[in-house]
Amino acid sequence: MVRLENLSKVYVVNGRRKCVARNINAVFPTGVAVGLLGRNGAGKSSLLRMIAGTMDPTSGRIISDGTISWPVGFGGSFHSDLTGAQNIRFVARIYGVNVDYLVDYVRNFAELGVHFDLPFRTYSSGMRSRLAFGASMGVHFDTYLVDEVTSVGDAAFKRKSEAVFFERMQHSGAIVVTHSMSMIRRLCTIGAVLENGELTLYDDIVEAVAVHEQNMSIATATRPQA
Repeated sequence: MVRLENLSKVYVVNGRRKCVARNINAVFPTGVAVGLLGRNGAGKSSLLRMIAGTMDPTSGRIISDGTISWPVGFGGSFHSDLTGAQNIRFVARIYGVNVDYLVDYVRNFAELGVHFDLPFRTYSSGMRSRLAFGASMGVHFDTYLVDEVTSVGDAAFKRKSEAVFFERMQHSGAIVVTHSMSMIRRLCTIGAVLENGELTLYDDIVEAVAVHEQNMSIATATRPQA
């Protein structure tokens, strides 16, 4: 279970305030995949990072009764001068996982070839996402935070990523962010829509997608024409 209590996040950009979370109270249930939906810039990735503990809220708090992954696809926790393999060894020690097991798992899963033994700073964004996704799937978490990563790579890699994700969902929950509504429908059973700093939960992912798509249509209709 992940509980948000009076959670708020405000950015100040060029002297202007932008609120992406406004006194949010919500509970993400244990063992359920939740699709987190919202327009570009709504604050979905910021919310994931706050849940992961890599970003502080402006106010409020987040409570969990289980372990939570870092945002999959976010490589900010990896050291740029260490190789992929060295970073994975560090992750294994931090989370108490067998080092050799995790290195072998990520090496095989991420399909980075010789780049696995090169510095992380030389990686493309896609390679960083593969490394982060492989590392998180190799460590057991009660809740996985997934941010667009299953869209990385060719069709075969996407299928493999989804298969591993479904396997993990047999014993864990997830909060998933992706622009692909077909993927959301495949991966998730319930939904949460973030709009104007407010988060609304829906027990039916189909209803959540419909609300999100309606919000997108309204935004497009009211956008000033060039």
